[in-house]
Amino acid sequence: MSQSLSSLRPPKRLLFGPGPTMVEPRVYDAMSRPIVGHLDPFFFEVVQDIRRLLKKVFGTANDFTFALSGTGSAGMEAAVANFVEPGAKFAVLANGYFCDRISEMARRHGAELVRLEKPWGEVFSDEEARRFIEREKPALVAYVHAETSTGAVQAGIGICRAAHEAGALVIADTVTSLGAMPVMVDNTGIDIAYSCTQKGLSCPPGLAPITVSPRALEKLRARKKAPATWYLDLRLLDEYYEGAHRYHHTAPISMFYGLREALLAIEEEGVENRWKRHLRAHLGFVAGIEAMGMKMHVADGHRLWSLNTPCVPDGVDDVKVRKRLMQEHGIEVLGGFGPLAGKVFRVGLMGPVATDEMVLLFLDAFENALRAEGYVPKASGKEAAADFFASARK
Repeated sequence: MSQSLSSLRPPKRLLFGPGPTMVEPRVYDAMSRPIVGHLDPFFFEVVQDIRRLLKKVFGTANDFTFALSGTGSAGMEAAVANFVEPGAKFAVLANGYFCDRISEMARRHGAELVRLEKPWGEVFSDEEARRFIEREKPALVAYVHAETSTGAVQAGIGICRAAHEAGALVIADTVTSLGAMPVMVDNTGIDIAYSCTQKGLSCPPGLAPITVSPRALEKLRARKKAPATWYLDLRLLDEYYEGAHRYHHTAPISMFYGLREALLAIEEEGVENRWKRHLRAHLGFVAGIEAMGMKMHVADGHRLWSLNTPCVPDGVDDVKVRKRLMQEHGIEVLGGFGPLAGKVFRVGLMGPVATDEMVLLFLDAFENALRAEGYVPKASGKEAAADFFASARK
């Protein structure tokens, strides 16, 4: 006998983790609109709107800018698969989990992989990157601009300059920075950048924005052998989204509606205003954390605004703290993994939760959960953050 199922009723959550994060309500509304076919002229109008708006958040004039059907990892694999030819030397500046993921993708696509490594949470100086690139003389250099596993942001101008002098293309992972802090593809010199929709863009997961410089596009079009991937072949996708609109795959129409709306919300706020809002939320959060006597894992000046990693206090079980936040407040945060397992909390402040009010709400709940697990804060984190926000208004 079959059992009937009731209507879907997801629990209410406040997503303060590394992603997915909270979605703008107007995005849900856009996604509820009737779909059209994936070859309908209206769909390609939506695509063109997205391409124009994505250029602004990427900080680029690249014409080859669009959203792939797939999550951020699809963007990563597209960047690797289309520009790695078998035997090409692929250099990775490795300081976190997603550097390891792009390394593995490069290896699987036949690259000669070389890595410069640092402990998770540290970043590379321009001189370290230059020495590495000059020594290895790679065809491609990859780095993670916003490392979700550690909360560190890696500056890229020095990397790109050294790579270009060596004749290499540069791939940058902007999964946790796009829409929340400056990426500045053109000013930095990035050749291929990819991201996702479920973090700084405040949209559900499902699409992977990507942009390719004219320099990289020239090399892509000169490639003699097709890449090993068919679904993520950028030349085929370009024929679908641009020009003849030659059928390639059935795009997720509703996700494109949602991304267009999310990008429109960013344009209305002003991308620089949005960056300032995320920076303010981050600095208020750090003020609260430090007032409680806790430390940040990443050194000042190298911290992501969108993903914060306060260290777990000695004697505190991070899993129990996170369970309390979920059970008592409906708040999701995640912990560290790999070498940071049990050592950090990963707290996302992106989109709708990157506000004064939401930071104060989180710090109040976080302090209560820490107290319940035996940690006695030196002072009120919520009050310290409130003082910071008040002084910032003057």
